[in-house]
Amino acid sequence: MAEPLSLDLTGTLLVAMPGMGDPRFDRSVVFLCAHSAEGAMGLIVNKPAQDMGCGDLFDQLEIKAAPHYRERPVYFGGPVETARGFVLHSTDYTSRLQTLAVCDGFGMTATLDVLEDLAAGEGPDRSIVMLGYAGWGPGQLEGEIAQNGWLTVASDPKLVFGTADEDKWMAAVQSLGIDPLGLSGAAGRA
Repeated sequence: MAEPLSLDLTGTLLVAMPGMGDPRFDRSVVFLCAHSAEGAMGLIVNKPAQDMGCGDLFDQLEIKAAPHYRERPVYFGGPVETARGFVLHSTDYTSRLQTLAVCDGFGMTATLDVLEDLAAGEGPDRSIVMLGYAGWGPGQLEGEIAQNGWLTVASDPKLVFGTADEDKWMAAVQSLGIDPLGLSGAAGRA
């Protein structure tokens, strides 16, 4: 039986600390869609994929889309199931099939209809399209936080949807009142 969870971080942003050992998460900002005693699931919100855009995704799925939707980036959501799509979006949209209402201002949909609706101009006002996700087993995320791997930051739709990707990490750290230059990847004990 899993240990009771002392803190539910669902809807929180994880900010990678300097010196994180996994280069896939270097300077990452991860939106946590789910966190429980069984583990955690999140989406990296500041790493556009270098080799794919929404136009490529729409072509693969045979979805017709207006040019301005085709030009949007697809993000690297994390290293797990990188062929699986997710859309993190504003709460003005709910899928006909299934949308997870994560917290105030955020929903997540992983069904094809959200892409069809985006392409038709009927999707959410604000969204990030991703392939893959970040996942943690029971107690794994808590251990990484305890080892100084992540900072936790309150989620903010303006930061997630309205800040340039290259500025999200810095903005998230600064939202805590911390100077990013003073951060260290080394954990300490008093």
